[in-house]
Amino acid sequence: MDILIIEDNTEISTLMADFLRNEGYMVATAPSGEKGLELYFKYGAKLVLLDIMLPGLDGFSVCSKIREDSNTPIMILSAKSDKEDKLNGLILGADDYIEKPVDIDLLIAKIKGIFKRRYGTDNLEESGVVLDREHRSIQARGMTMNLTDKEFELLKLLMENKGTTLKKEYLFNTVWGSDSSSELQTLNVHIKWLREKIEEDSKNPEHIKTVWGVGYRFE
Repeated sequence: MDILIIEDNTEISTLMADFLRNEGYMVATAPSGEKGLELYFKYGAKLVLLDIMLPGLDGFSVCSKIREDSNTPIMILSAKSDKEDKLNGLILGADDYIEKPVDIDLLIAKIKGIFKRRYGTDNLEESGVVLDREHRSIQARGMTMNLTDKEFELLKLLMENKGTTLKKEYLFNTVWGSDSSSELQTLNVHIKWLREKIEEDSKNPEHIKTVWGVGYRFE
């Protein structure tokens, strides 16, 4: 997962998630501190966007808990503008503190800066397949090909977990969302399309392997 948004305001979290997905990031959302920590420690994240005023466990506590085990970048997004709150967030280990309402263009610029500094490249390359995050395209079999949004997110998830078998349900819920109206069969169709683009022989794939009864693995 690229970005985890922990925000109890559904409208705000959905809006941010949509913008970030359009930029090519894999995004998950959580409506509470407890749910956010559950997702973080189960799936991990390269960046956490964190609200302060959350039901139950507040954002400061979530930040502190993440910092016990990880140096994952944390950006606090909060309507609380007091100097004391900002200092508290930074002292607890947050990398940035942005006041709401958030300027989405500024937020995206900051996020791109973090990813460039921390993770170094806009390209993901595995086994001769190059995924261009900026242009949402791939280079394979000596060609450059554009991807649909779902193809891009699915291939990125598989490549980032190279060598690991990912369950069909996990792939579907992560890329399409657990509340999607699409059916699981949609995943199989997108896998077929990806194979046709990156494999020399889509019927005997070398990269996207089927693990029968479980899911798929990128090799």
